[in-house]
Amino acid sequence: MSPWIFFLAPFLLCSADPSSDPPNIILIFADDMGYGDLGVYGHPTSHTPNLDAMAAKGLRFTNFYTTGAVCSPSRASLLTGRFQTRSGVYPGVFYPSSVGGLPLSEVTIAEVLQSRGYVTAMAGKWHLGLGLNGTFLPTRQGFQHFLGVPYSHDQGPCQNLICFPPNTRCFGTCDLGEALLPVFINEDILQQPVDFTQLVPLYEQFSKSFIQKAAEQNKPFFLYYASHHTHYPQFASARYTGQSIRGDYGDALLEFDGTVGDLLNTVWDLGIQNNTLFIFTSDNGPETMRKDRGGTSGLLKCGKSTTYEGGLREPAIMYWEGKIKPGITSELASTLDILPTVATLAGASLPDVTLDGYDLSKLLFNNGKSPRNTFYYYPPSIDPKRGIFALRMGKYKAHFYTQGAFHSGTTADPDCPMTALLTAHNPPLLFDLDVDPAENYNLLTPSIPKDLEPILAEILNERDRFNTSMKYAPSQINKGNDPSLRPCCNPTCTPKPSCCHC
Repeated sequence: MSPWIFFLAPFLLCSADPSSDPPNIILIFADDMGYGDLGVYGHPTSHTPNLDAMAAKGLRFTNFYTTGAVCSPSRASLLTGRFQTRSGVYPGVFYPSSVGGLPLSEVTIAEVLQSRGYVTAMAGKWHLGLGLNGTFLPTRQGFQHFLGVPYSHDQGPCQNLICFPPNTRCFGTCDLGEALLPVFINEDILQQPVDFTQLVPLYEQFSKSFIQKAAEQNKPFFLYYASHHTHYPQFASARYTGQSIRGDYGDALLEFDGTVGDLLNTVWDLGIQNNTLFIFTSDNGPETMRKDRGGTSGLLKCGKSTTYEGGLREPAIMYWEGKIKPGITSELASTLDILPTVATLAGASLPDVTLDGYDLSKLLFNNGKSPRNTFYYYPPSIDPKRGIFALRMGKYKAHFYTQGAFHSGTTADPDCPMTALLTAHNPPLLFDLDVDPAENYNLLTPSIPKDLEPILAEILNERDRFNTSMKYAPSQINKGNDPSLRPCCNPTCTPKPSCCHC
Protein backbone atom coordinates (compact mmCIF):
# COMPACT_ATOMS: atom_id res chain seq x y z
CA MET A 1 0.00 0.00 0.00
CA SER A 2 1.20 3.47 -0.84
CA PRO A 3 2.61 5.46 2.12
CA TRP A 4 0.40 8.39 1.14
CA ILE A 5 -2.92 6.61 1.51
CA PHE A 6 -3.43 7.87 5.06
CA PHE A 7 -3.76 11.37 3.60
CA LEU A 8 -6.80 10.33 1.59
CA ALA A 9 -9.26 9.70 4.44
CA PRO A 10 -11.42 10.29 6.30
CA PHE A 11 -13.66 12.21 3.90
CA LEU A 12 -16.03 14.81 5.34
CA LEU A 13 -19.36 14.13 3.67
CA CYS A 14 -22.16 16.63 3.39
CA SER A 15 -25.84 15.84 3.76
CA ALA A 16 -28.20 14.93 0.94
CA ASP A 17 -31.87 15.63 0.46
CA PRO A 18 -33.61 12.55 1.95
CA SER A 19 -36.76 13.17 -0.08
CA SER A 20 -35.25 11.85 -3.32
CA ASP A 21 -32.84 9.24 -4.53
CA PRO A 22 -30.61 10.92 -7.13
CA PRO A 23 -28.14 8.71 -9.01
CA ASN A 24 -24.45 8.52 -8.35
CA ILE A 25 -22.38 9.86 -11.26
CA ILE A 26 -18.96 8.55 -12.29
CA LEU A 27 -17.48 10.59 -15.16
CA ILE A 28 -14.39 9.00 -16.71
CA PHE A 29 -12.36 11.22 -19.03
CA ALA A 30 -9.49 9.85 -21.12
CA ASP A 31 -6.67 11.99 -22.51
CA ASP A 32 -5.76 12.12 -26.23
CA MET A 33 -7.63 8.89 -26.94
CA GLY A 34 -8.63 8.48 -30.57
CA TYR A 35 -11.98 7.40 -31.95
CA GLY A 36 -10.42 4.16 -33.17
CA ASP A 37 -8.38 3.24 -30.10
CA LEU A 38 -10.73 0.85 -28.28
CA GLY A 39 -11.43 -2.73 -29.19
CA VAL A 40 -15.16 -2.05 -29.30
CA TYR A 41 -14.52 0.78 -31.78
CA GLY A 42 -12.62 -1.56 -34.06
CA HIS A 43 -8.94 -1.53 -33.09
CA PRO A 44 -7.45 -4.98 -33.84
CA THR A 45 -4.71 -5.03 -31.17
CA SER A 46 -6.13 -2.93 -28.32
CA HIS A 47 -7.10 -5.00 -25.31
CA THR A 48 -9.87 -3.08 -23.51
CA PRO A 49 -12.15 -5.75 -22.00
CA ASN A 50 -13.75 -3.54 -19.35
CA LEU A 51 -14.65 -0.69 -21.69
CA ASP A 52 -15.83 -3.21 -24.27
CA ALA A 53 -18.05 -4.88 -21.66
CA MET A 54 -19.40 -1.50 -20.51
CA ALA A 55 -20.23 -0.71 -24.14
CA ALA A 56 -22.01 -4.05 -24.53
CA LYS A 57 -24.17 -3.35 -21.46
CA GLY A 58 -24.63 0.38 -22.07
CA LEU A 59 -25.21 2.87 -24.86
CA ARG A 60 -22.30 3.40 -27.24
CA PHE A 61 -22.17 6.63 -29.25
CA THR A 62 -20.80 6.91 -32.78
CA ASN A 63 -21.34 10.67 -33.21
CA PHE A 64 -20.12 12.12 -29.93
CA TYR A 65 -18.06 15.33 -29.89
CA THR A 66 -15.80 17.27 -27.63
CA THR A 67 -15.52 21.04 -28.12
CA GLY A 68 -11.76 21.50 -28.05
CA ALA A 69 -9.08 19.72 -30.05
CA VAL A 70 -6.63 20.24 -27.14
CA CYS A 71 -6.89 19.67 -23.39
CA SER A 72 -7.86 22.83 -21.49
CA PRO A 73 -10.70 24.07 -23.74
CA SER A 74 -12.33 20.65 -23.90
CA ARG A 75 -12.21 20.25 -20.10
CA ALA A 76 -13.70 23.68 -19.55
CA SER A 77 -16.64 22.83 -21.81
CA LEU A 78 -17.14 19.41 -20.25
CA LEU A 79 -17.46 20.80 -16.74
CA THR A 80 -19.52 23.90 -17.57
CA GLY A 81 -21.76 22.81 -20.46
CA ARG A 82 -20.55 25.90 -22.33
CA PHE A 83 -18.24 26.45 -25.26
CA GLN A 84 -14.76 27.44 -24.14
CA THR A 85 -15.26 30.81 -25.81
CA ARG A 86 -17.74 31.77 -23.07
CA SER A 87 -15.28 31.08 -20.24
CA GLY A 88 -12.18 32.44 -21.97
CA VAL A 89 -10.32 29.11 -21.97
CA TYR A 90 -8.70 29.71 -25.34
CA PRO A 91 -6.46 29.79 -27.35
CA GLY A 92 -4.34 26.75 -26.52
CA VAL A 93 -3.80 25.36 -23.02
CA PHE A 94 -2.70 26.39 -19.53
CA TYR A 95 0.88 25.90 -18.32
CA PRO A 96 2.24 25.56 -14.77
CA SER A 97 3.09 29.26 -14.71
CA SER A 98 -0.17 30.48 -16.28
CA VAL A 99 -1.71 33.44 -14.49
CA GLY A 100 -5.25 32.59 -15.64
CA GLY A 101 -7.56 29.64 -15.17
CA LEU A 102 -11.18 28.59 -15.45
CA PRO A 103 -12.97 31.63 -13.94
CA LEU A 104 -14.46 30.98 -10.52
CA SER A 105 -17.68 32.55 -11.78
CA GLU A 106 -18.20 29.55 -14.07
CA VAL A 107 -20.53 26.92 -12.60
CA THR A 108 -19.22 23.35 -12.88
CA ILE A 109 -21.01 20.01 -12.81
CA ALA A 110 -19.61 19.53 -9.32
CA GLU A 111 -21.22 22.75 -8.10
CA VAL A 112 -24.54 21.88 -9.74
CA LEU A 113 -24.59 18.48 -8.04
CA GLN A 114 -23.29 19.77 -4.73
CA SER A 115 -26.37 21.98 -4.58
CA ARG A 116 -28.40 18.74 -4.47
CA GLY A 117 -26.41 17.29 -1.59
CA TYR A 118 -23.87 15.33 -3.58
CA VAL A 119 -20.40 14.68 -2.25
CA THR A 120 -17.87 15.44 -4.94
CA ALA A 121 -14.34 14.32 -5.74
CA MET A 122 -11.86 14.47 -8.57
CA ALA A 123 -8.87 12.27 -9.33
CA GLY A 124 -6.31 12.87 -12.07
CA LYS A 125 -5.53 15.63 -14.52
CA TRP A 126 -7.16 19.04 -13.96
CA HIS A 127 -5.51 21.33 -16.57
CA LEU A 128 -7.80 24.28 -15.90
CA GLY A 129 -5.29 26.46 -14.12
CA LEU A 130 -3.43 26.56 -10.82
CA GLY A 131 -2.94 30.27 -10.11
CA LEU A 132 -1.68 32.12 -7.07
CA ASN A 133 -2.18 30.07 -3.89
CA GLY A 134 -4.19 27.48 -5.79
CA THR A 135 -6.82 29.97 -6.96
CA PHE A 136 -8.08 27.75 -9.78
CA LEU A 137 -7.72 24.27 -8.28
CA PRO A 138 -10.70 21.86 -8.32
CA THR A 139 -11.35 22.57 -4.65
CA ARG A 140 -12.33 26.10 -5.68
CA GLN A 141 -14.69 24.76 -8.36
CA GLY A 142 -17.05 22.53 -6.41
CA PHE A 143 -14.87 19.47 -5.73
CA GLN A 144 -14.66 18.73 -2.02
CA HIS A 145 -11.80 16.27 -2.52
CA PHE A 146 -8.99 16.32 -5.07
CA LEU A 147 -6.04 14.06 -5.73
CA GLY A 148 -4.14 14.79 -8.89
CA VAL A 149 -1.94 16.97 -11.04
CA PRO A 150 -2.99 20.54 -11.92
CA TYR A 151 -1.82 20.24 -15.52
CA SER A 152 -0.59 17.79 -18.15
CA HIS A 153 2.10 15.28 -17.19
CA ASP A 154 4.30 16.29 -20.11
CA GLN A 155 4.47 19.87 -18.74
CA GLY A 156 7.52 19.01 -16.67
CA PRO A 157 10.61 16.80 -16.92
CA CYS A 158 9.91 13.19 -17.92
CA GLN A 159 11.31 11.73 -14.72
CA ASN A 160 10.31 8.29 -13.47
CA LEU A 161 8.52 7.28 -16.65
CA ILE A 162 9.17 3.54 -16.59
CA CYS A 163 8.63 1.38 -19.65
CA PHE A 164 9.41 -2.14 -20.75
CA PRO A 165 11.82 -3.61 -19.88
CA PRO A 166 11.63 -2.38 -16.26
CA ASN A 167 13.93 0.40 -15.06
CA THR A 168 14.42 1.86 -18.54
CA ARG A 169 13.58 5.45 -19.34
CA CYS A 170 10.65 6.02 -21.66
CA PHE A 171 11.07 7.28 -25.19
CA GLY A 172 10.38 10.98 -25.58
CA THR A 173 10.95 14.37 -24.08
CA CYS A 174 8.87 16.74 -21.99
CA ASP A 175 9.11 20.38 -20.87
CA LEU A 176 12.48 20.37 -19.16
CA GLY A 177 12.26 23.99 -18.03
CA GLU A 178 9.08 23.48 -16.01
CA ALA A 179 8.63 22.40 -12.39
CA LEU A 180 8.96 18.79 -11.39
CA LEU A 181 5.48 17.28 -11.64
CA PRO A 182 3.56 17.51 -8.35
CA VAL A 183 0.68 15.44 -7.00
CA PHE A 184 -1.79 17.50 -4.97
CA ILE A 185 -4.11 16.32 -2.22
CA ASN A 186 -6.73 19.05 -2.13
CA GLU A 187 -4.57 22.22 -2.11
CA ASP A 188 -1.36 20.74 -0.67
CA ILE A 189 1.47 19.04 -2.51
CA LEU A 190 1.53 15.39 -1.53
CA GLN A 191 4.48 14.32 -3.67
CA GLN A 192 6.99 16.02 -5.97
CA PRO A 193 8.13 14.71 -8.36
CA VAL A 194 5.46 12.15 -9.05
CA ASP A 195 6.28 8.45 -9.04
CA PHE A 196 4.56 7.34 -12.24
CA THR A 197 4.88 3.67 -11.32
CA GLN A 198 2.51 4.30 -8.38
CA LEU A 199 0.36 7.14 -9.66
CA VAL A 200 -2.61 5.24 -11.06
CA PRO A 201 -2.82 2.83 -8.10
CA LEU A 202 -2.88 5.91 -5.85
CA TYR A 203 -5.75 7.41 -7.88
CA GLU A 204 -7.64 4.12 -7.77
CA GLN A 205 -7.32 3.81 -4.01
CA PHE A 206 -8.50 7.39 -3.56
CA SER A 207 -11.47 6.84 -5.89
CA LYS A 208 -12.56 3.55 -4.35
CA SER A 209 -12.27 4.94 -0.82
CA PHE A 210 -14.41 7.92 -1.80
CA ILE A 211 -17.10 5.70 -3.36
CA GLN A 212 -17.11 3.32 -0.38
CA LYS A 213 -17.48 6.08 2.20
CA ALA A 214 -20.26 7.75 0.24
CA ALA A 215 -22.10 4.44 -0.09
CA GLU A 216 -21.66 3.62 3.61
CA GLN A 217 -23.23 6.94 4.56
CA ASN A 218 -25.91 6.67 1.85
CA LYS A 219 -24.82 9.87 0.12
CA PRO A 220 -25.16 10.49 -3.61
CA PHE A 221 -21.74 11.11 -5.09
CA PHE A 222 -20.04 12.57 -8.14
CA LEU A 223 -16.60 11.26 -9.07
CA TYR A 224 -14.71 12.88 -11.92
CA TYR A 225 -11.86 10.57 -12.91
CA ALA A 226 -9.68 12.43 -15.42
CA SER A 227 -6.94 10.05 -16.49
CA HIS A 228 -3.50 10.97 -17.79
CA HIS A 229 -3.82 7.99 -20.13
CA THR A 230 -3.29 7.85 -23.04
CA HIS A 231 -1.47 11.18 -23.40
CA TYR A 232 2.15 11.05 -24.55
CA PRO A 233 4.60 10.11 -23.09
CA GLN A 234 2.95 6.90 -21.99
CA PHE A 235 3.60 5.17 -18.69
CA ALA A 236 2.13 2.29 -16.71
CA SER A 237 2.50 0.69 -13.31
CA ALA A 238 4.26 -2.65 -12.91
CA ARG A 239 0.99 -4.58 -13.25
CA TYR A 240 0.56 -3.40 -16.85
CA THR A 241 4.06 -2.63 -18.13
CA GLY A 242 4.97 -4.89 -21.04
CA GLN A 243 1.56 -6.59 -21.09
CA SER A 244 0.13 -5.25 -24.36
CA ILE A 245 1.02 -6.34 -27.87
CA ARG A 246 0.44 -2.70 -28.85
CA GLY A 247 3.59 -1.61 -27.00
CA ASP A 248 3.88 1.29 -24.58
CA TYR A 249 0.71 2.96 -25.82
CA GLY A 250 -1.11 -0.33 -25.37
CA ASP A 251 0.23 -0.67 -21.81
CA ALA A 252 -1.12 2.77 -20.91
CA LEU A 253 -4.47 1.96 -22.53
CA LEU A 254 -4.59 -1.36 -20.70
CA GLU A 255 -4.00 0.38 -17.37
CA PHE A 256 -6.75 2.88 -18.15
CA ASP A 257 -9.11 0.02 -18.95
CA GLY A 258 -8.06 -1.66 -15.71
CA THR A 259 -9.09 1.44 -13.76
CA VAL A 260 -12.49 1.35 -15.44
CA GLY A 261 -12.80 -2.26 -14.34
CA ASP A 262 -11.83 -1.41 -10.75
CA LEU A 263 -14.47 1.34 -10.59
CA LEU A 264 -17.12 -0.96 -12.04
CA ASN A 265 -16.23 -3.72 -9.60
CA THR A 266 -16.30 -1.32 -6.65
CA VAL A 267 -19.81 -0.18 -7.54
CA TRP A 268 -21.03 -3.75 -7.99
CA ASP A 269 -19.36 -4.97 -4.78
CA LEU A 270 -21.20 -2.24 -2.89
CA GLY A 271 -24.50 -3.16 -4.53
CA ILE A 272 -25.11 0.35 -5.90
CA GLN A 273 -24.92 -0.51 -9.60
CA ASN A 274 -28.65 0.11 -10.11
CA ASN A 275 -28.26 3.71 -9.01
CA THR A 276 -24.93 4.65 -10.59
CA LEU A 277 -24.47 6.24 -14.01
CA PHE A 278 -21.10 5.76 -15.70
CA ILE A 279 -20.10 8.20 -18.44
CA PHE A 280 -16.93 7.66 -20.45
CA THR A 281 -15.36 9.74 -23.22
CA SER A 282 -12.10 11.55 -24.11
CA ASP A 283 -10.95 15.16 -24.31
CA ASN A 284 -9.73 15.27 -27.93
CA GLY A 285 -8.32 13.19 -30.74
CA PRO A 286 -4.96 11.41 -30.88
CA GLU A 287 -1.45 12.69 -31.47
CA THR A 288 -0.84 10.92 -34.75
CA MET A 289 2.58 12.59 -34.92
CA ARG A 290 3.74 10.11 -32.26
CA LYS A 291 3.26 7.14 -34.61
CA ASP A 292 3.05 4.00 -32.46
CA ARG A 293 3.31 6.15 -29.30
CA GLY A 294 0.10 7.97 -30.20
CA GLY A 295 -3.48 6.91 -30.72
CA THR A 296 -5.54 6.41 -33.84
CA SER A 297 -8.64 8.08 -35.22
CA GLY A 298 -9.65 4.87 -36.98
CA LEU A 299 -11.46 5.72 -40.19
CA LEU A 300 -11.73 9.41 -39.28
CA LYS A 301 -9.57 12.16 -40.78
CA CYS A 302 -6.52 13.62 -38.97
CA GLY A 303 -6.36 13.99 -35.19
CA LYS A 304 -5.51 16.31 -32.32
CA SER A 305 -5.50 20.08 -32.88
CA THR A 306 -7.54 19.88 -36.09
CA THR A 307 -11.24 20.43 -36.76
CA TYR A 308 -11.49 17.36 -38.93
CA GLU A 309 -13.48 14.50 -37.43
CA GLY A 310 -10.41 12.84 -35.95
CA GLY A 311 -9.74 15.90 -33.81
CA LEU A 312 -13.12 16.24 -32.12
CA ARG A 313 -15.21 13.08 -32.55
CA GLU A 314 -14.61 10.75 -29.62
CA PRO A 315 -15.55 7.32 -28.30
CA ALA A 316 -18.29 7.62 -25.69
CA ILE A 317 -20.25 5.17 -23.55
CA MET A 318 -23.01 5.71 -21.00
CA TYR A 319 -23.91 2.80 -18.75
CA TRP A 320 -26.48 2.50 -15.97
CA GLU A 321 -27.35 -1.04 -14.97
CA GLY A 322 -31.04 -1.76 -15.46
CA LYS A 323 -31.81 1.79 -16.62
CA ILE A 324 -30.10 2.39 -19.97
CA LYS A 325 -30.98 -0.15 -22.63
CA PRO A 326 -27.87 -1.61 -24.29
CA GLY A 327 -27.29 -0.50 -27.84
CA ILE A 328 -25.50 1.76 -30.28
CA THR A 329 -26.71 5.22 -31.23
CA SER A 330 -25.74 7.40 -34.15
CA GLU A 331 -27.57 10.37 -32.65
CA LEU A 332 -25.55 13.58 -32.27
CA ALA A 333 -24.25 14.33 -28.75
CA SER A 334 -21.44 16.23 -27.05
CA THR A 335 -19.57 16.73 -23.80
CA LEU A 336 -21.62 19.95 -23.61
CA ASP A 337 -24.70 17.81 -22.98
CA ILE A 338 -23.39 16.09 -19.85
CA LEU A 339 -24.08 18.94 -17.41
CA PRO A 340 -27.74 19.48 -18.36
CA THR A 341 -28.32 15.72 -18.50
CA VAL A 342 -26.97 14.92 -15.04
CA ALA A 343 -28.67 18.03 -13.62
CA THR A 344 -32.00 16.65 -14.83
CA LEU A 345 -31.29 13.20 -13.40
CA ALA A 346 -30.27 14.70 -10.05
CA GLY A 347 -33.21 17.10 -9.94
CA ALA A 348 -30.81 20.03 -9.76
CA SER A 349 -31.38 23.53 -11.07
CA LEU A 350 -29.41 24.64 -14.09
CA PRO A 351 -26.98 27.54 -13.76
CA ASP A 352 -28.38 30.95 -14.65
CA VAL A 353 -26.05 31.33 -17.65
CA THR A 354 -26.14 30.57 -21.36
CA LEU A 355 -25.68 26.82 -21.80
CA ASP A 356 -24.69 25.15 -25.05
CA GLY A 357 -25.70 21.64 -24.00
CA TYR A 358 -28.93 19.65 -24.17
CA ASP A 359 -30.61 17.19 -21.83
CA LEU A 360 -30.07 13.70 -23.30
CA SER A 361 -32.29 11.81 -20.82
CA LYS A 362 -34.96 10.95 -23.43
CA LEU A 363 -32.25 9.53 -25.68
CA LEU A 364 -30.78 7.51 -22.82
CA PHE A 365 -33.95 6.05 -21.37
CA ASN A 366 -36.71 6.21 -23.97
CA ASN A 367 -34.88 5.31 -27.18
CA GLY A 368 -35.68 8.83 -28.28
CA LYS A 369 -33.97 11.25 -30.58
CA SER A 370 -31.20 13.56 -29.48
CA PRO A 371 -32.27 17.19 -29.16
CA ARG A 372 -28.95 18.10 -30.77
CA ASN A 373 -28.94 18.53 -34.55
CA THR A 374 -25.92 20.82 -34.93
CA PHE A 375 -22.35 20.96 -33.74
CA TYR A 376 -19.81 23.77 -34.07
CA TYR A 377 -16.07 23.16 -34.52
CA TYR A 378 -13.50 25.52 -33.04
CA PRO A 379 -9.73 25.17 -33.61
CA PRO A 380 -7.26 25.51 -30.69
CA SER A 381 -6.20 28.96 -31.93
CA ILE A 382 -9.63 30.57 -31.66
CA ASP A 383 -9.98 33.94 -33.33
CA PRO A 384 -13.34 35.71 -32.74
CA LYS A 385 -12.96 37.43 -36.10
CA ARG A 386 -13.07 34.08 -37.88
CA GLY A 387 -15.45 32.26 -35.57
CA ILE A 388 -16.05 28.58 -36.08
CA PHE A 389 -13.99 26.58 -38.58
CA ALA A 390 -16.74 24.08 -39.37
CA LEU A 391 -20.36 23.26 -38.67
CA ARG A 392 -22.27 20.00 -38.67
CA MET A 393 -26.01 20.04 -39.35
CA GLY A 394 -27.60 16.62 -39.36
CA LYS A 395 -25.43 14.41 -41.53
CA TYR A 396 -23.74 17.29 -43.37
CA LYS A 397 -20.53 18.98 -42.30
CA ALA A 398 -19.25 22.20 -43.85
CA HIS A 399 -15.65 23.43 -43.50
CA PHE A 400 -15.25 27.20 -43.74
CA TYR A 401 -11.57 27.01 -42.79
CA THR A 402 -9.16 24.10 -42.69
CA GLN A 403 -5.70 23.85 -41.18
CA GLY A 404 -3.30 21.04 -40.37
CA ALA A 405 -1.50 20.73 -37.03
CA PHE A 406 1.80 19.65 -35.53
CA HIS A 407 -0.03 17.05 -33.41
CA SER A 408 -1.55 15.46 -36.52
CA GLY A 409 1.68 14.98 -38.42
CA THR A 410 3.32 11.81 -39.81
CA THR A 411 0.13 10.74 -41.59
CA ALA A 412 -0.10 10.08 -45.30
CA ASP A 413 -2.96 12.56 -45.62
CA PRO A 414 -1.50 15.94 -46.71
CA ASP A 415 -4.40 17.81 -45.03
CA CYS A 416 -3.31 16.76 -41.53
CA PRO A 417 0.25 18.01 -40.74
CA MET A 418 1.25 21.58 -39.99
CA THR A 419 2.36 22.03 -43.59
CA ALA A 420 -1.34 22.23 -44.48
CA LEU A 421 -1.70 25.97 -43.92
CA LEU A 422 -4.80 27.86 -42.88
CA THR A 423 -7.15 27.98 -45.87
CA ALA A 424 -10.52 29.69 -46.22
CA HIS A 425 -13.21 27.96 -48.29
CA ASN A 426 -15.95 29.85 -50.10
CA PRO A 427 -18.08 27.97 -50.87
CA PRO A 428 -17.24 25.68 -47.97
CA LEU A 429 -16.18 22.08 -48.28
CA LEU A 430 -19.25 19.93 -47.68
CA PHE A 431 -19.27 16.27 -46.64
CA ASP A 432 -21.99 13.73 -45.97
CA LEU A 433 -20.68 12.14 -42.76
CA ASP A 434 -23.17 9.28 -42.88
CA VAL A 435 -21.51 7.82 -45.97
CA ASP A 436 -18.15 9.63 -45.87
CA PRO A 437 -16.97 9.93 -42.24
CA ALA A 438 -13.38 10.19 -43.51
CA GLU A 439 -14.23 13.49 -45.27
CA ASN A 440 -12.78 12.41 -48.58
CA TYR A 441 -15.41 13.57 -51.06
CA ASN A 442 -16.42 17.23 -51.22
CA LEU A 443 -20.02 17.37 -52.44
CA LEU A 444 -19.66 20.90 -53.81
CA THR A 445 -17.13 20.18 -56.56
CA PRO A 446 -16.86 20.89 -59.38
CA SER A 447 -20.06 22.89 -58.85
CA ILE A 448 -22.88 23.16 -56.32
CA PRO A 449 -25.62 20.61 -57.11
CA LYS A 450 -29.11 22.07 -57.23
CA ASP A 451 -30.45 19.71 -54.56
CA LEU A 452 -27.77 20.87 -52.10
CA GLU A 453 -28.38 24.58 -52.56
CA PRO A 454 -31.09 24.83 -49.84
CA ILE A 455 -28.96 22.73 -47.45
CA LEU A 456 -25.95 24.95 -48.03
CA ALA A 457 -28.04 28.08 -47.51
CA GLU A 458 -29.35 26.72 -44.22
CA ILE A 459 -25.84 25.87 -43.05
CA LEU A 460 -24.50 29.31 -43.96
CA ASN A 461 -27.40 31.00 -42.17
CA GLU A 462 -26.75 28.94 -39.08
CA ARG A 463 -23.03 29.74 -39.19
CA ASP A 464 -23.78 33.46 -39.37
CA ARG A 465 -26.34 33.23 -36.57
CA PHE A 466 -23.97 31.35 -34.29
CA ASN A 467 -20.96 33.56 -34.98
CA THR A 468 -23.02 36.69 -34.41
CA SER A 469 -24.62 35.43 -31.19
CA MET A 470 -21.44 34.08 -29.56
CA LYS A 471 -20.07 36.33 -26.83
CA TYR A 472 -16.36 35.77 -26.37
CA ALA A 473 -15.03 36.14 -22.85
CA PRO A 474 -11.54 37.64 -22.49
CA SER A 475 -8.88 34.98 -22.93
CA GLN A 476 -7.70 33.46 -19.66
CA ILE A 477 -4.75 31.81 -21.39
CA ASN A 478 -3.50 35.11 -22.81
CA LYS A 479 -3.25 36.61 -19.31
CA GLY A 480 0.39 35.63 -19.38
CA ASN A 481 2.79 33.62 -17.27
CA ASP A 482 4.54 34.11 -13.95
CA PRO A 483 7.37 31.62 -13.19
CA SER A 484 6.81 32.11 -9.45
CA LEU A 485 3.45 30.32 -9.81
CA ARG A 486 5.14 27.01 -10.62
CA PRO A 487 4.34 24.72 -7.69
CA CYS A 488 7.16 23.78 -5.33
CA CYS A 489 6.73 21.73 -2.17
CA ASN A 490 9.77 23.49 -0.68
CA PRO A 491 9.15 27.12 -1.69
CA THR A 492 12.32 28.55 -0.12
CA CYS A 493 14.74 26.12 -1.81
CA THR A 494 17.17 26.90 -4.62
CA PRO A 495 17.79 26.42 -7.45
CA LYS A 496 14.25 26.01 -8.74
CA PRO A 497 12.73 23.99 -10.24
CA SER A 498 15.22 21.17 -9.68
CA CYS A 499 15.23 21.59 -5.86
CA CYS A 500 11.49 20.91 -5.52
CA HIS A 501 11.69 17.39 -4.06
CA CYS A 502 9.34 16.15 -1.32
